[in-house]
Amino acid sequence: MEFLSGSAGFLTGYILPFLIVLTLIVFVHEMGHYLAGRWSGIGITAFSVGFGPELFGFTDRHGTRWKLSAIPLGGYVKFLGDEDAASTPDYDALAALPETERKRTFLGAALWKRAVTVAAGPIANFVLAIAIFAVMFSIYGRQIADPVVAEVRAGSAAEAAGVRPGDLLVALDGHPVATFDDVRRYVSVRPEIEILVTISRNGETRDLPMVPERTEMTDQFGNKMELGIIGIVTNQEAGNFRVVEYGPVEAVGQGVIQSWHIVTGTFDYLANLVTGRMKADQLGGPIRVAQASGQMATLGVAALLQLAAVLSVSIGLLNLMPVPVLDGGHLMFYAVEAIRGRPVGPGAQEIAFRIGMALVLMLMVFATWNDISMLLG
Repeated sequence: MEFLSGSAGFLTGYILPFLIVLTLIVFVHEMGHYLAGRWSGIGITAFSVGFGPELFGFTDRHGTRWKLSAIPLGGYVKFLGDEDAASTPDYDALAALPETERKRTFLGAALWKRAVTVAAGPIANFVLAIAIFAVMFSIYGRQIADPVVAEVRAGSAAEAAGVRPGDLLVALDGHPVATFDDVRRYVSVRPEIEILVTISRNGETRDLPMVPERTEMTDQFGNKMELGIIGIVTNQEAGNFRVVEYGPVEAVGQGVIQSWHIVTGTFDYLANLVTGRMKADQLGGPIRVAQASGQMATLGVAALLQLAAVLSVSIGLLNLMPVPVLDGGHLMFYAVEAIRGRPVGPGAQEIAFRIGMALVLMLMVFATWNDISMLLG
């Protein structure tokens, strides 16, 4: 009975929130492809959430099979003329179609229509994230604090540079900062990289160079991560903690800004990965996402939705990478086609898709290995 109880707890605590978050993100991504395809006049034969055998579904009046499939780790839209879920063209089937039907296939569509249809998936992910953040800001507002130093940690980079309690941080590397979160966000992704901190003290500004220390931090759930810190702290008195409320339009603007922060933070992390300033073990896969989903679920629906927004941006960004089999890979081929005036040959595309699939599988294996190592460690 203990085993059954533990299994039920794992299912409801981790797997269920993970599936809710993943299904939302996948559905919105594929709906982007679907809506753009329909708008472009491209025939669509299937819309699936999940891969593998169909669990249940129905066929609409346009001939599209809507279905939920057995393996809930993705999804796809299959266009007329596709051989499989990866949108590999079925050249034999295309040759057998009459001219009127061939124009309704994905391959037979104009180049710009194909590009719009492919790009619509990642764009839908960004729109989802912006919408979630906008709703959260509209309902709850945003807690902010002024970038005023209340305490300087002993032995820190800030102490060595001459930062004092009461100093107001006004810019980092020339970029203005308005809140303490702006400072934390900028510094955390720059471990061991010299930054120029501009402070205001007694009405005078000073530029203080310092190098954030790479430090292992532990969050409230015990998850460890490496971040850059300079050793400053604020508090209620110095930072004037307050909640800023936003109207609908302002909330959307804040949603765009928040989503953009995730994009830039991702690129900063990748740059640190390449230069060796951060470890690759922070790159997680489905196990870590499931764990994070369960942890956020304990904090409430709002926290889980915000995780969904972060993951939606990440998945949209990943899909735009110029790797064959990903949306960005297809867009890369379309760019080549636009320059050459003719599409890349089927043989070259097949080779590229095989290489792309190998790269994606390697990334998945590596991320899953990191997840397993995290659980065992």
